[in-house]
Amino acid sequence: MARIVMKFGGTSMAGIERIRSVAARVKREVAAGNQVAVVVSAMAGETDRLVGFCREASPLYDAREYDVVVSAGEQITSGLLAIALQAIDVPARSLLGWQLPIRTDTAFAKARIDTIDTAALEASFAAGAVAVIPGFQGVAAGERITTLGRGGSDTSAVAVAAAIRADRCDIYTDVDGVYTTDPRIVPRARKLAKVTYEEMLELASVGAKVLQTRSVGLAMKEKVRVQVLSSFTDEAAPMADTLPGTMIVGEEEAAFKENGDVERQLITGIAHDKNEAKITLTRVPDQPGTVASIFEPLAAANINVDMIIQNIAHQSASNGASSTSATDVTFTVPAADLARSIEALNQAREAIGFGELIHDTRVAKISVVGVGMRSHAGVASTMFTTLGARGINIQAISTSEIKVSVLIHEDETELAVRVLHTAYGLDAETAQG
Repeated sequence: MARIVMKFGGTSMAGIERIRSVAARVKREVAAGNQVAVVVSAMAGETDRLVGFCREASPLYDAREYDVVVSAGEQITSGLLAIALQAIDVPARSLLGWQLPIRTDTAFAKARIDTIDTAALEASFAAGAVAVIPGFQGVAAGERITTLGRGGSDTSAVAVAAAIRADRCDIYTDVDGVYTTDPRIVPRARKLAKVTYEEMLELASVGAKVLQTRSVGLAMKEKVRVQVLSSFTDEAAPMADTLPGTMIVGEEEAAFKENGDVERQLITGIAHDKNEAKITLTRVPDQPGTVASIFEPLAAANINVDMIIQNIAHQSASNGASSTSATDVTFTVPAADLARSIEALNQAREAIGFGELIHDTRVAKISVVGVGMRSHAGVASTMFTTLGARGINIQAISTSEIKVSVLIHEDETELAVRVLHTAYGLDAETAQG
């Protein structure tokens, strides 16, 4: 007997027929003798619809009430799946975030999980029932409903898996695994059998849409084995544990490990993200504490900053023997947070002392990721040379131990992904069918 958490995304839950298909898949796991908890997303497009209502009501909405609205989608699908399971003689009940409960902090719309009470889940297992849990939601102090950020159902699933010490967390989605890049851009992209936690964390953070970044970080911390699978296989397909999609695992299980050589594959994947916005503050005083005054209000607003560039200081004014110097500071934020970023910076304008605030949403972040970078030189050089040969201008650069990212104009995204995928030898010999 295995203990499994099954998570189904929005496309898997998009309508009653698909929910019935999910119920049939869950029944197979139960019939195999496994203890099963299911985490569900809202129906495809439903969360966007609810977010749209909030923005229409007020562009600067109260995040606490926003959470009340947008968490409704998962509540609906959890109840519907429980009904569908009961209809095929599988004991099941829905357990909402506040009923478990899943306790979170008070960072509304981006809440982080503190604890999960597993008593109700253990009772369901003991009774031979399936617990159906709405992803994305929890409860904070004062019994306020919270949500975990877009894609938060992945985090819910991994957190539940960690709490109940599940053998595996299966993430069912509309793709059959993790690819070397987006197959819609590069048809010769290859599906990866296994990816390390670190690589998946970097890929998720720089634009790969398969898993939410926080879910991967939590899986790495708690050592939860995560499998990405397609929910669009027929009912005669083998069980999940015999037909894997892509396993997210520790480095010792990595797909590129061959005869003990964990350095054989240099680059694992190419990711892209158009959901970035670039902000430039001009004529910022070049003095200690100024940079902190820029990013403190953004941090207070729970806005994540990625790439940061500070230009060489130049003399901006002189007064006899003394002179002052200024610099320009450029950084990126999620495009969805641009309006709040501008508001926070303008409120702190006097403290920062910047000249102009210039923003641009016509940018994209392109990243190459691979643990092989740790022991191979020339990865960045290949990237810059390849992009330069195709006339693609780099606006910003950031790096980590296993990642190099650049910011380019969004119109050049697909070209950049294709040429880099080829430059690093990631193209499959034959196109994916």
